[in-house]
Amino acid sequence: MNSEDKIRQAFKDKDWNEIKTNDSWAIFKVMAEFVDGFEKMGKIGPCVSIFGSARTKPNHEYYKMAEEIAAKLVRHGYGVITGGGPGIMEAGNKGANSENGKSVGLNIELPHEQGNNIYIDPDKLISFDYFFVRKVMFVKYSQGFIVMPGGFGTLDELFEAITLIQTAKIGRFPIVLVGKSYWGGLLDWVRNTMLGEGNISPGDLDLINVVEDATEAVKVIDDFYSQYLLTPNF
Repeated sequence: MNSEDKIRQAFKDKDWNEIKTNDSWAIFKVMAEFVDGFEKMGKIGPCVSIFGSARTKPNHEYYKMAEEIAAKLVRHGYGVITGGGPGIMEAGNKGANSENGKSVGLNIELPHEQGNNIYIDPDKLISFDYFFVRKVMFVKYSQGFIVMPGGFGTLDELFEAITLIQTAKIGRFPIVLVGKSYWGGLLDWVRNTMLGEGNISPGDLDLINVVEDATEAVKVIDDFYSQYLLTPNF
């Protein structure tokens, strides 16, 4: 019996749709998602999350690079976490799967493009209704973020992680942006406008690493943890 079933049983006189939509009762649905996520993710071991656009096609260079990065991460001892959908997420799971590594998908239902890809380990597919619960799982169980070119959702994950580290709400972990030409304009704005206006500190820029290929991306992760004499161990 999973967490939702337990809550259904405990509140069997309540309609489940009402629980999910009523502000007061919805807290139990949120609680169920946290419990399921913590129980499953806590058993997986060291992982790196790969983010990027769901719209990237398999013949695109960024899809192929995400696949290569994921395969290299597995060879270096990490599992791979993605958002579970198509595009870059699929590439990440595919690369992990190709090396028989742990391939995790944190899926969420979206109106247009989301549906879990076939390269996720069946026992490591977790579905969420709430973005904020899903985001907690990414941050809590990732040893690093590798951020491929993407859209608003990718930026959301990126800036949330930077904010949590900047404000010391979580410990620092490596954040890697892949594709200098894609991210260059954004980083120029951060450097020239945000920093120029005094809205961030110069040291905040050190939280981000920008690389151009798969080897560099994985090296940032390895170099970060070599400072602490930590080795991924499944």
